[in-house]
Amino acid sequence: MSLAVVLVALALPDNAKVDQRIPKKLLVEQGAPTSADKRQIQDSIEELQWVAALKPTNIAVPAYRDAEREYLEVAVLTAVFRQNAKVARLTELIHRAVPYPVLLVSSYRDGGADMIAVSAAHKRFSQNEAGKFVVDEILTAAPMALNVVPPPATKAFLGSLALSKLPSRDMYQLYQGWMNGIVAFAAANITGHFSLPESPEQTHQMRESIALHSQTLNELSALRKLAGKEKQMNRLVELNTKIKRLEVQLTANQSALTDH
Repeated sequence: MSLAVVLVALALPDNAKVDQRIPKKLLVEQGAPTSADKRQIQDSIEELQWVAALKPTNIAVPAYRDAEREYLEVAVLTAVFRQNAKVARLTELIHRAVPYPVLLVSSYRDGGADMIAVSAAHKRFSQNEAGKFVVDEILTAAPMALNVVPPPATKAFLGSLALSKLPSRDMYQLYQGWMNGIVAFAAANITGHFSLPESPEQTHQMRESIALHSQTLNELSALRKLAGKEKQMNRLVELNTKIKRLEVQLTANQSALTDH
């Protein structure tokens, strides 16, 4: 699997493609608030490419406007990060620098493995500066390993990305379709079952369950470490009781995600 596999999965129309390199200098000027960020951009981005500009005129999906946001265009970008790049920070800087909602497909090395990530983030008008925007929470899909056969959940996620499968009521809903896929992929990495949320409420419930799953795993890990070192029997019994309770909670949460 490679960046090209993800781009093929998007099935973007030819008349929306830009295929233009974005100079790092431009990113530094638009999206680097600190000197450390400037260094990260210069030292850790191998390549940044503007793949496509999705507009009402080339995908036949109406623009979206309300009091909070305006979606006239969606940008599809790719980024290749170098070894030891601060991937999360660079991802944030790229999303912040572009004045449109961005679907970012990035590749990087994690230890000895080559990985691909897909990220998206809604944008809204800044309340403090006219003509400016702010980025809402960035959602990043679970990393996908390069050069391996994709597991079923990954195949299902890639299959959900095609432009023709996204909601077409307006540009906001189209973009939300990609975000729903990212949420569903996160759930599938827990349950093994990929299923897109069918409503905003279901998306919210899935995200809460995913966050609870992560929190519970962290608590379990900490308690198991404490239990492994505990010498006092009463305290060990207490820790094991908490562990059992969290294990039951984890199973119930997984079931809720599966049955969403």
